[in-house]
Amino acid sequence: MPSSVGSTTAPVVQTTPSQLPTVEEISAGGVVVEMRDGELQVAIIARINRGGRLEWCLPKGHPEGVETYAEAAVREIEEETGIAGAILAPLGSIDYWFTVSGHRVHKTVHHFLLRATGGFLTIENDPDHEAVDVAWIPITELGRKLSFPNERRITDLAKDLLPEYL
Repeated sequence: MPSSVGSTTAPVVQTTPSQLPTVEEISAGGVVVEMRDGELQVAIIARINRGGRLEWCLPKGHPEGVETYAEAAVREIEEETGIAGAILAPLGSIDYWFTVSGHRVHKTVHHFLLRATGGFLTIENDPDHEAVDVAWIPITELGRKLSFPNERRITDLAKDLLPEYL
C-alpha cells in the first residue's frame, strides 16, 4: 500500500462547469486589411493576458447600446488599432470558454472582413487600455504571429474571401 508520508503532492480538487456560475459575453471585431508596400497587411493588437504573457490577436470588443455586431466591429477595430474600416463581408463567429474570478465565461466573437479606409496605427484611442501594441502584419505571416488557433482560422477565411474584393 503506498504511503503518503513525506508526500509533497497537494490533493487535487475537481470542479465541474456546473459548480461555477456562467456568464455569456459577446464581442465583435475582425480582420482589417490594407495594401502596404505592395503587400496585403492586417492590423493586429498585442495584449497582456491574465498570466502576464504577451498575446497578439485580432481587435475586438463588446457592442454598446443598440449597435449591431458589424457596427461594434468597425468601432472596436478603430478604437484598438486607430484604423477606420468598411465592412466587406462577415467571417463567421467563434466561441470559447474560460474561467476568471470564480465564474466561467462563454464568449462568442463575431468577426468581419474590413478594408482600411483611413487612420494610422495607435493604441491611444483604446478606452479600456487593453492593447499594449499594434502592428501591420503581412497577411502571409499571420499564422506565425497570432496567438490563438481560432483567430488563425478566421484569418484563413479572410484570405480565401479577399480575391473577391481586390
